[in-house]
Amino acid sequence: MSKTNKQRQLNKLFTEIVGNDVCTELAEQATQLVPGVGNPDSDIVFIGEAPGKNEDKQGEPFIGAAGKLLNELLESIGLTREEIYITNIVKYRPPNNRDPSTAEKQQFVGYLTRELAIIEPNVIVTLGRHATESFLPDLRISQVHGQQQRNGNSVIMPLYHPAAALYNGGLRQTLFDDFALLQQFI
Repeated sequence: MSKTNKQRQLNKLFTEIVGNDVCTELAEQATQLVPGVGNPDSDIVFIGEAPGKNEDKQGEPFIGAAGKLLNELLESIGLTREEIYITNIVKYRPPNNRDPSTAEKQQFVGYLTRELAIIEPNVIVTLGRHATESFLPDLRISQVHGQQQRNGNSVIMPLYHPAAALYNGGLRQTLFDDFALLQQFI
């Protein structure tokens, strides 16, 4: 499938989420749906949990402080946002940046599966506990971060969420080290 056709399929998927009133409670209090962005032909997809305040306002994932750190991490391994694809499990901002509930994640998981089927990445990088649990439910991020995991045909690389390093400075170096492991793998 061509890059243009993949983008068309993704746009249709995001329109479908809005049209199907997925997660109505979140949608009503959010500014807008925050779709995945980047290169739909990318071999690598980064998945976070849900949009934050800045993402909700601007309609793009990872553009706040955590996004700035993600950009630094990507640069440290020679990648740019334009080369990869970035999305979230939940596509609407939970109120007050609370964690998305299990029910909210479940309402979006089928759409995320379809999003990934369109992109066909070789590597899925889960950012944080919620994204990791969605793909590797029996593993804890503190035990498996930076270690490749198999889930069916996919290779999953669980990493701490960049926001965690903003709250816990000790995780910043861990994230850079884990990104170096990611670079070796890709």
